[in-house]
Amino acid sequence: MISSGPIEDRLAIRELVDSYNDAVMRGDGEAWASNWRDDGTWCLGGNDVTGKENFFPMWQGAMAGFSFVGFFASAGPIVVDGEKAHGTWYQQEFLTNTDGSKRYVTGQYEDDYVKVDGRWYFQRREYNVLNTEES
Repeated sequence: MISSGPIEDRLAIRELVDSYNDAVMRGDGEAWASNWRDDGTWCLGGNDVTGKENFFPMWQGAMAGFSFVGFFASAGPIVVDGEKAHGTWYQQEFLTNTDGSKRYVTGQYEDDYVKVDGRWYFQRREYNVLNTEES
């Protein structure tokens, strides 16, 4: 499948993902959370958590375990349908744990987005690990 829908919306969604990744790299929780709808759902490893107030503390806890995070996305298709959209992203993670051990992860996000007052937000992000290596 190829991307479809207005190019302006697809670009704005790419910028949303870039904003998310930038916040992860900087460990900026406020910036990370600002990309989500309050009633969004974050799905990790089969665990679906709805409500930013519920999954934001999970993100903070996970980030506390890393001394470095490299987080890079490659776009799959982005399909826009009015005020809703779906996108696929392939993610490369270079993680250094606080104990110095390293992990390299390739994952895939399946995202649902919603446009509110002219801005795109994550409504749902489902993350699946495709490959992981540790050193």
